[in-house]
Formats: sequence, C-alpha cells, structure tokens
Amino acid sequence: MDADAHGLRFEVETGEIINCAFEVLNALGHGLLEKPYENSLCVEFGLRGIPWSQQPRYDVVYKTVKVGEYVPDLIVFGFVVVDTKVIDRITYHEIGQMLNYLKITGHPVGLILNFKRGRLEWKRVINHFPSA
Repeated sequence: MDADAHGLRFEVETGEIINCAFEVLNALGHGLLEKPYENSLCVEFGLRGIPWSQQPRYDVVYKTVKVGEYVPDLIVFGFVVVDTKVIDRITYHEIGQMLNYLKITGHPVGLILNFKRGRLEWKRVINHFPSA
C-alpha cells in the first residue's frame, strides 16, 4: 500500500535515503544497470554514516518449511528495505513485490528507487502485516 495515503511513517529515514539516491543519480547519470546504483548508494551511506547492509539473506518459509531465500538489495537503518531499479516506471507490480519483501523480512517500510531517467522516481511502501 502506498504510504502517502496513511501519512509518512519513517519520513526522516526514507528522506535521507532518497537524498543519497539524488546524489548518486547526479554523479553517475541515469540509465546504467542496477548494480552500479546499488553499490554507489553503499558508498554514499558510508560517507554519511548511515547504517546499511547489502544483500542480506532471509528465509522464505511456507507452513514452517524453508522453501527458498529472499536477498534484498539493501537494508538501511536496520529496517528499510531498499530496492534499486532501472525500469520504465514503478507500477503496482513493483509495489506488490515490495509488500512481499516486507512480509518476508518483517521490516516496516520499503523504498523503491528507479534510476532509469534523469529524474529520480521513488515510492515508499509500508508493511501493514505483522511479521509471522
């Protein structure tokens, strides 16, 4: 669900991440593959003293049985799932994916960052489902 419909939870943290994404986009330009943006965000987070982890692993569980893994691009501040994209636009498909990612991780908020164009596109997504 779009966070803006319910007020911005974690606005400070997601705002700092978005500011980092603007800095990365301004420095690298748009339209590269996703990985350089992800790696550059890590550099920028480090420079700003923002805690982050890159590609941690989370179990995907079905009826108490591990059936796979989810590996997010980034976890920032210990609770924001960040997904870097280079796509035409963020759609309900990406929002639905992020809701699943939040459900798997149990984290409260996700941020989809799209570096396809010269103007950064982003979407905040809030987890309304308690972790299992």
